[in-house]
Amino acid sequence: MSAFQRWLGWTMPATPQERAAALWSFSYFFTLLAGYYVLRPLRDQMGIAGGVKNLPWLFTATFVSLLIAQPIYGALVAKLPRARFIPIVYHFFVANLAVFWLLFTLGIETEIIARVFFVWVSVFNLFAVAVFWSFMADLYDAEQGKRLFGFIGAGGTAGALLGPVITIVLSAPLGPTNLLIAAAAFLELAVFCVYRLERVTRPQAAAHPRQERIGGSALAALPELIRSPYLLGIGAWVSLLSFAATILYFEQAHIVSAAVSGAGAQTRVFASIDLAVGLLTLATQVFVTGHLLKRFGTGISAGALPAIYVGGFVALLLSPTLAVVLVVQVLQRWMNFAIANPARQVFFTVISREEKYKAKNLIDVVIYRGSDALSGWVFDSLQALGLKLGAIALCVLPVTVGWLVLSAALGRAQERRAAAQAAVVKGERDGRAYDAT
Repeated sequence: MSAFQRWLGWTMPATPQERAAALWSFSYFFTLLAGYYVLRPLRDQMGIAGGVKNLPWLFTATFVSLLIAQPIYGALVAKLPRARFIPIVYHFFVANLAVFWLLFTLGIETEIIARVFFVWVSVFNLFAVAVFWSFMADLYDAEQGKRLFGFIGAGGTAGALLGPVITIVLSAPLGPTNLLIAAAAFLELAVFCVYRLERVTRPQAAAHPRQERIGGSALAALPELIRSPYLLGIGAWVSLLSFAATILYFEQAHIVSAAVSGAGAQTRVFASIDLAVGLLTLATQVFVTGHLLKRFGTGISAGALPAIYVGGFVALLLSPTLAVVLVVQVLQRWMNFAIANPARQVFFTVISREEKYKAKNLIDVVIYRGSDALSGWVFDSLQALGLKLGAIALCVLPVTVGWLVLSAALGRAQERRAAAQAAVVKGERDGRAYDAT
């Protein structure tokens, strides 16, 4: 084996049959997150411009919007095949970007539209990424996910690196509003990748026939979640992730607002965080993630994130300063994207197809953002009680410890389900071999 082949096998641990699908999955996530990370610094700056005291209201508005959108998405999943409803979701978001570009260009109620844009970007981020990972959990099984989700996630990280660079370089000469056009172009490229991915996986689908139309009820997500302790556990994991991330986000917003003056400087701070996270995450995903997931499993890998939060909130308790909050933000996002998120996505490879597109979307979108909204009010209430930022960090510490314990339990449950599914597949394969003789 040549040095290049060994390097390729290390960075993309795919079989020859999986390679084309893995590359198109990489490209799909690359274009999707490049578009989002063009928008993210604009969203964060608009959140501060609208007043940090208004952030709980913006998070609540996001949650309400998701409650409205969830059954509409469920109806699309139930009635249309995967190859049709996924492009429809992204085309809808592109149309929204065109409307925002027009409103900002004409200067119509810019303060109100800025707040609506903040909510919209938050909705778009969760829906677009949740749809992507539902697709991945549908295409790949648990064993493939452990090998490939790190490499596929690296595509998103590469896009997350490009997005802030575009924002930093072009925001001054073009103006922030015209960056919406770049984001829309990336989303259309993501749709092209969806079409190519469907085409290259079609021969495999023919070898393993599956019903393309998911079917079921548009409102099936909630019953699926309630009757499954495993899905409830994942929902609790995601809720705790949202709680910790929201508390840290609010602390960051207050510290940056007090320490950094001017919209341009604040936007550059947020874009610089994105760039640092992207560089660290890309190196980890390419060289470490797949091997770490295979070696330690999903429980330990997912638990690395709450472990970072435990240390981070201890640091903020001792020193709630700009340098500390920026370092903690970089570390937790790096660990989330590089290790914990691929592990969490493997959790979903061992559930039914309908659960992958409905219950998973409910968890990743509605539960996540609902926890955001609730966490925002928790932060606001703690401040109203007179607690400073360091004391709020202390209050969150026990929650992150419980989150760490839950990660280990979910990892054990996922391994049991994966082993049971592998035994069923082996039995079916042996049965076919017996019939052939």
